[in-house]
Amino acid sequence: MDWLSAVVRFVVSALVLMAVGFILPGFSTMGFWNALLAAVVIAAIGWVIEATLGKSVSPYSRGIVGFLVSAIVIWTVQFIVPEMEVTLLGALLAAFVIGIIDMFVPTTVR
Repeated sequence: MDWLSAVVRFVVSALVLMAVGFILPGFSTMGFWNALLAAVVIAAIGWVIEATLGKSVSPYSRGIVGFLVSAIVIWTVQFIVPEMEVTLLGALLAAFVIGIIDMFVPTTVR
């Protein structure tokens, strides 16, 4: 049931994105389906970045490079997902908060 764990992780990621939208300035709130789409797009872009540039610049790697790449990915996703609006500061704050949440609740498909 590997696909079931992937679905659960995407749902958790969507809920995290919705929560981040409520608590952070510069990050718009969105409905569940758009948050789920954003979670899928973020995972896909992260996979492409990791496949082309290696794990050292992955949005999920530790360190400042991973943090900045994660913020750029979150900021870029707003151009793909409807109802998602993120300022640059909002993307930086979201990357920070999502990174902290990810320490306790793994939300990425690895």
